Amino acid sequence: MILIALAALTTIVVMTIVWIISVRLTNAGIVDVAWSAMFTLLAWLYAIGSDGWIVRRVFAASLMTFWSLRLASHLWKRVVGHIEKEDVRYAALREKWGARANTKMLFFFWFQGATNVVLAVPVLLASRNATPRLHPLELAGAALFVIAVIGESIADAQLRRFRADPANHGKVMDRGLWHYSRHPNYFFEWLVWIAWLIFACASPYGWIAAYCPLLMLWFLYKVTGIPATEAQSLKSKGDAYRRYQQTTSAFIPWIPKP
Repeated sequence: MILIALAALTTIVVMTIVWIISVRLTNAGIVDVAWSAMFTLLAWLYAIGSDGWIVRRVFAASLMTFWSLRLASHLWKRVVGHIEKEDVRYAALREKWGARANTKMLFFFWFQGATNVVLAVPVLLASRNATPRLHPLELAGAALFVIAVIGESIADAQLRRFRADPANHGKVMDRGLWHYSRHPNYFFEWLVWIAWLIFACASPYGWIAAYCPLLMLWFLYKVTGIPATEAQSLKSKGDAYRRYQQTTSAFIPWIPKP
């Protein structure tokens, strides 16, 4: 509990600093970068502050660091490349909240930080495990983790190349992994948390981490993921995106309908 409390305090401080920067920039999109990078800090906090087998602690923290910094780097390029133009999701919130937007954004940033703390718990659970060998579940979780990160990286790279070509302006991205899922990046992101559940289940009370993929699925399906992304795509691409919705799986990659 002490480690979780320390993690919460650290996150509040970091997210408050990020909020101050966002107010000066009038761009709340930097919270996405901070959210991703915070997992690296919390993973090592949990690993260093625990007393489990050191190999497992370093292994778990390194896995989360690899995923965290890759995602933060990807989002950093997107945010910095459009620093003068706030992401449509946050611009919509700012318009909705009006004069109290900055104050409400602070609470939103703190909420984002709270999700950092609870989603990093699989590393804490694993770091408390003193068994001096890796369990087959940990190896299986690590393997799925690598597959998920590779899949997410490929999906991000395909979308980035598509958007970089002026000839594709106004067109629907339906190539590569995006031919089989409207949101393959979100699907592989979710697989990352399935992998963490499998990894944590090798440790005492590891089953507690079952809330991680469920919480992430809720975020992706109902909150900040698919709904906001598809609303913007329908607004900018219209009937072309509606046809894409009719033929292509929303989440799990699958053969498109004719």
